[in-house]
Amino acid sequence: MEIKKLSNGFEYIEVVNDIASAKIALQGAHIFEYKVKGKEELLWLSSESNFEYSKAIRGGIPICWPSFGMNNPELPQHGFARTFIFSFVSLRELDAQTTELILKLEDDAQTRSLWNHKFSLELVFRIADTLEIELKTINKDKKSFVLTQALHTYFSVSSIEDVKIFGLEDKPYYNALLDVQERQNSTIEIHEEFDNVYQEVDKPLLLQDKKNKVTIKAKGSSSVVVWNPWIEKCKRMSGMKEDAYKEFVCIESANAFDDFKILEGGESCSLKATLAFS
Repeated sequence: MEIKKLSNGFEYIEVVNDIASAKIALQGAHIFEYKVKGKEELLWLSSESNFEYSKAIRGGIPICWPSFGMNNPELPQHGFARTFIFSFVSLRELDAQTTELILKLEDDAQTRSLWNHKFSLELVFRIADTLEIELKTINKDKKSFVLTQALHTYFSVSSIEDVKIFGLEDKPYYNALLDVQERQNSTIEIHEEFDNVYQEVDKPLLLQDKKNKVTIKAKGSSSVVVWNPWIEKCKRMSGMKEDAYKEFVCIESANAFDDFKILEGGESCSLKATLAFS
C-alpha cells in the first residue's frame, strides 16, 4: 500500500497485490480504479473528472450516504459522505492475492451541522480477483435515524448500445423520469435516458457487453438503481464530456425508497456488493 498525492494535495491510496490493483481516494472512500491482471478495467472514470477537495469524483464508485438521491431533502443530493475525508484504519494482506483496506468516517461538528446524528461509517474493500465493498453504519446516538444509501457503481462498457442486464426481469421499479411505478418485462437494454429504481431484488445480476461480463451480488439490499444520462443530460453534467454516456452504465446496489433502514441507538447495518468477472 502507498498513500499518494496529486500536485494539488489530493490524497489516494494505491493497493497492488499478485492478482489485482486499486486506487481509493481518502475523500469519500471513493474507489476510482480497479484492475485484475489480464482483464479490462472494470470501473469507468471520466477523463474530465475533478480530483479536487469538496468536489465529487465522476466515475468509480461514489458512496451515497446517509441519503440516496433526494430521499432526505434536507441534505445535499446523495448525502454528504462522498465529499468528506475518511481516515485510514487498517490494511491487511489476507493472502498474496487478497488485500483488505478499511477507511472510516465519524461524526463531527461539520457533519452534525448537516445531519444531527452521531455515527460511525466504515468502508471495507477486499481487493482480489473479485472486488468486495462493504458499507457499515453504526448509530452511536441515543435517537434513531432513517438511512438510505447506495454504492453508485459506474461500470465501463464497450458501448451503451451493447449493454444487456440480466436478473431484473419481472421486478417492480420506480421510473424516475416519468414518476410512475412499472414492472420490468424483459432483459434490460438501454437506448435512451434511463433512471429506474428496482425493488424486491433477491438474486445476482449479470452485466454483459462486448468488453466484459460482470456478476453483481448484493447483501443487505433489495433495491438496485440502473442509470444512464443519455445525450441531452450528459451535455449538461459536470465533469463529463458530451458523449461520455456511451462509455458506462451505472448499476447501484442500494437501500433506496421503500428499502430504507431505521437504526435505533446502538444498532448497525451493512450494505455489501461483490463484483466479479464472469
